[in-house]
Amino acid sequence: MASRLVPKVNSKQGESQCKEKHVVLLSPVGKLRISGCETGLHEIKLPKISVLPSGAESSAACEVCEGAEEMTEPLKQCTAWLHAYFCEPARTASLPVPAFHHPLLRRDSFTRQVLWTLLRDVKFGEAISYKQLADLAGNSRAARAVGGAMRSNPIPIIIPCHRVICSSGQSGNYGGGNLMKEWLLSHEKLQKEKLAY
Repeated sequence: MASRLVPKVNSKQGESQCKEKHVVLLSPVGKLRISGCETGLHEIKLPKISVLPSGAESSAACEVCEGAEEMTEPLKQCTAWLHAYFCEPARTASLPVPAFHHPLLRRDSFTRQVLWTLLRDVKFGEAISYKQLADLAGNSRAARAVGGAMRSNPIPIIIPCHRVICSSGQSGNYGGGNLMKEWLLSHEKLQKEKLAY
């Protein structure tokens, strides 16, 4: 009898037999630890930085330094996208965003709605307030819930929670630390100004 249950568990492709791979991308803000499987990305872990990278460091090569030999397609897409983000931002618009395979992004919830809205509607070099994002996601009174969604974002930078700031114009908190958030925002501002010329 129990043997009949086994195929059921495995029938949901990618649920239980998900083989997670890891890759480390050396970036201008330190080592980004990325995990994912054949189906999609699981998460991007940001390093904590205590000093803002200088101009010289921020133009440093952006390359995979661990795990290159067993990268899945979503991991390849992720590292290509991040490389473009740091080195040639104009290219990010034409690159595919890798598939996501994190439970939070597959469950129907306000958090998921907020993260997808942010990914789709807030472009490179733009910023949005928590309240504005709550409006866009369909619940104008949920600014605090938007803050919670930003804290639980498993794919920072690609899902750009660093672009969500306080209504006062202050940057607000960030999972990678406030220095990281400031660096990402100023990187985008500078690159956008360069592209405008």
